[in-house]
Amino acid sequence: MIKVKSFALILLAGISLLLNISCSSNSTANAAKKVVQDRSIPISKFYPHTDPKNKDGWVLNEEISDEFNGTSLDTKKWFIEGLNNEYYIWKGRAPAQFVPHNVIVEEGKLKLRTQWEPDYNFVDEFYGDGNMGASKYGVYKNQQPMPITTAGVLTNKRFLYGYMEVKSKVGNAAITGAFWAIGHEQELDVYELMGNPKNKSGNIREDSYLATAHDWSPPAQRPTKIFNHVENLDFRTADDFHVYGAEWGVDYLKLFIDGKMIRHFTQDRLGTAFVLNNPMEIWLDSEIFHWLGLPHKEELPVDFEIEYMRVWQKPSDNLLAADGAFYGFEGPILFEENGRPLTLLPEDSTPNDYQKFWNIDKAASKYLSITYGDYHKGVNSLKFEGYSKTEKFELPKAVALAPAGSLDLKAGSYKVSAKVWLDQGVVPNNIYMVLQNPKVEVKFADISKLPRREWITIEAKMSRVEASAKNDAIAIEIRKRDLPKSRAAKFFIDDIAIKEVK
Repeated sequence: MIKVKSFALILLAGISLLLNISCSSNSTANAAKKVVQDRSIPISKFYPHTDPKNKDGWVLNEEISDEFNGTSLDTKKWFIEGLNNEYYIWKGRAPAQFVPHNVIVEEGKLKLRTQWEPDYNFVDEFYGDGNMGASKYGVYKNQQPMPITTAGVLTNKRFLYGYMEVKSKVGNAAITGAFWAIGHEQELDVYELMGNPKNKSGNIREDSYLATAHDWSPPAQRPTKIFNHVENLDFRTADDFHVYGAEWGVDYLKLFIDGKMIRHFTQDRLGTAFVLNNPMEIWLDSEIFHWLGLPHKEELPVDFEIEYMRVWQKPSDNLLAADGAFYGFEGPILFEENGRPLTLLPEDSTPNDYQKFWNIDKAASKYLSITYGDYHKGVNSLKFEGYSKTEKFELPKAVALAPAGSLDLKAGSYKVSAKVWLDQGVVPNNIYMVLQNPKVEVKFADISKLPRREWITIEAKMSRVEASAKNDAIAIEIRKRDLPKSRAAKFFIDDIAIKEVK
């Protein structure tokens, strides 16, 4: 009996040991899964960390998203600051300079490296950061050598509304890791993190998170912040990978860390200060914030590591949705196939081959204008000025014309709609939307019978037997024959949409 009992105890101990080893192995494997994603899963099957079962029907934008596989960054998707000696907007926050050799793809990650490089040939330029002062690249203010190189990349394409997410870890030094975006007159810093700031009481700590939005509409002078949010964290941002995301909608922004919402901004609360109304490109970079302390030579090099960057959007039956900002009169329509000018600033409203705007000629501008502060969505709309008892409409028609090539519709049947706000008084009986090539006239009839002083949907059906020519576009026309001889009331048009009728 003693031998049997001893054997049983040995057997139980062995089973227990095996179970412990198995549990430990499973625990290790599960922990590893948190850090290393399964590369065998098709990229289109990844869903937001905030919605792992995809209840909201997100669709991955594969033109912008990147898993950082391979051995180099995909330059079809990304612009690398300094590559071929080309810089977009800036060369980094001096004294640090963006250099292309610090952009590294390895181990399934993008690594943006910061190094101490005394032999690097820095550009002989200063970078001024508003009221934060100016420094020369490679040299700090007191002529102290500061030969720090770092890296910055940004997407070649922009997107309008969606959920953007990275899994990342910052370097353990006084150097930032930033996940941010800019578009026409706007900037969103989803996060600015710093692994080891020297100033421990500054606006970014090693265990905090800073998110900010900026209004770059002219005059683009500091302060430009419309909101910011500091989140105290229960971890150091340089110690491990975490998932950071932002859900950006037409009138809201939600910020997330590891799937948990930490802040929700709405246009209802911010009003016209909510400027996130135009397509944005995504940036990933590292910068020196001298007010948080300069990195020491001994703590470099360090890497800002990004395991993936993904953007999801919700499908829409509005065929103009991708250019919804333009058809909502918020900003330009983009011709991304022509490439972005390297000097294009967010506050720049100069038409060029990349960005074009509604065209209202000088005569029509007496009656039509894009106005700020009266809107259905966004902050702008198209305004018809109206005129008094001593005035008359002096043109056969006033026209707002979209750029040639901005419309691309196949042959078929469609429903065209817009939002209108009508003031009290006499308004036109009809508003026309004319597709330019092939010519199709869409008539919104009986406008004068609609309710006043509220946003109303107007819609009409149309068909075209030929697809859009290369120079097709929409023109909005207000015609003299539809207006009174005097005392015309003002009205507003916003949010043009076209949907296919099947």
